[in-house]
Amino acid sequence: MILKLAWRNIWRNRRRTFITMASIVFAVLLAIMLNSLKEGILVRMQENVVSFYMGAVQVHKKGYWEDKTLDNSFEYDPALVTRVLDHPGVNHVIGRLESFALAASDEHTKACLVVGIEPEKEPSVTSLDKKVIAGRYIRTDDDGVLLAEGLAEYLKLDVGDTLVLIGQGYHGVSAAGKFPITALIRFASPELNRTMVYLPMLRAQDLFGAPGRMTALVLDIDDINDAELIEKELGQRLSSDHEAMGWKLLMPELNQVLEGERAENVIFLLVLYMLIAFGIFGTVLMMTLERQYEFGVLVAIGMKKLRLSTVVIVENIMISLLGALTGTLLSVPLVGYFYKFPIKVTGELKETYEKFGFEPIFYFSIEPKIFYSQTLVVLCIALVLSIYPFFKIGTLEPVTAMRD
Repeated sequence: MILKLAWRNIWRNRRRTFITMASIVFAVLLAIMLNSLKEGILVRMQENVVSFYMGAVQVHKKGYWEDKTLDNSFEYDPALVTRVLDHPGVNHVIGRLESFALAASDEHTKACLVVGIEPEKEPSVTSLDKKVIAGRYIRTDDDGVLLAEGLAEYLKLDVGDTLVLIGQGYHGVSAAGKFPITALIRFASPELNRTMVYLPMLRAQDLFGAPGRMTALVLDIDDINDAELIEKELGQRLSSDHEAMGWKLLMPELNQVLEGERAENVIFLLVLYMLIAFGIFGTVLMMTLERQYEFGVLVAIGMKKLRLSTVVIVENIMISLLGALTGTLLSVPLVGYFYKFPIKVTGELKETYEKFGFEPIFYFSIEPKIFYSQTLVVLCIALVLSIYPFFKIGTLEPVTAMRD
């Protein structure tokens, strides 16, 4: 009977019901859209930075990350690569040989990071071939190098010029060589753009006197959020000579930035929820004051205050449910549209984003948690505020209410 009475009551005054529902619909829609935008930007930033160079997970010889020297490299082992590839969630494995060297031209010198890569495999993880802005991408049997655009500008070199590399190789041997520049590459990250030089793996091993050796295996995985799990599981499967490290250990600064941004997002959402609560409370207050005469009459003719309060609370629950569900349903196509067609930034803001190595695009996330979590929070706010009519009816004086 209470459910039937509450259902009839909410449609007896449609205007009041729609006003209350509209406030909840707007609150749910706003919370979902803003949270989807924030999470979409953070996830894209995380994926972009990880895919620039580091990869989601790396395998090294134990101790390499604390002391990044060629003496801590390891001999290439097909069985190790097979063991890593057999792990669920791992799509590709690429090898690298990394070391620092001095890059020189006729007039200038600059420290750089020299990276020996497997040219055919590298694009599967970092899309390196798509970063070429002049010349052509290197092949396995090439003698040339890929030179980062910023480093090329500093050294005043271009495609076809010769780059001199001087450094220290494996077990202290001298490393020196001249290499034609096959292509220039551009990174969105200014730091990478000023320091990177890529050689085919065989040429890098020859340069550093480290035949058949590598410093890292870089993994491409299905979901970047599984990096910690894969890191832990691989650590148990690898020999005691090797270690697996996820991107949070490889790039702690990025992890701190993301955690800080998400903490700010929580504070922002709390402020938003406070505004939503005041908005919903205003409609509940209006509804309660409008119905004082009705409540007075019902109590005067013998209806128990507890039963009347129960009916009003059930009404608010119904309206809150309808509003929350409607807001969620409306948000799905909107978020889906912006997920497929993200917002592109133009003008000075675009230049600022690109300057600091970020894509000038606002992405949206379609993570299911965003939809149901925001819906539940707003629904809970609306249900908590429905307690107000309960206390109002409990202190109601029928004669005074009917006179007002």
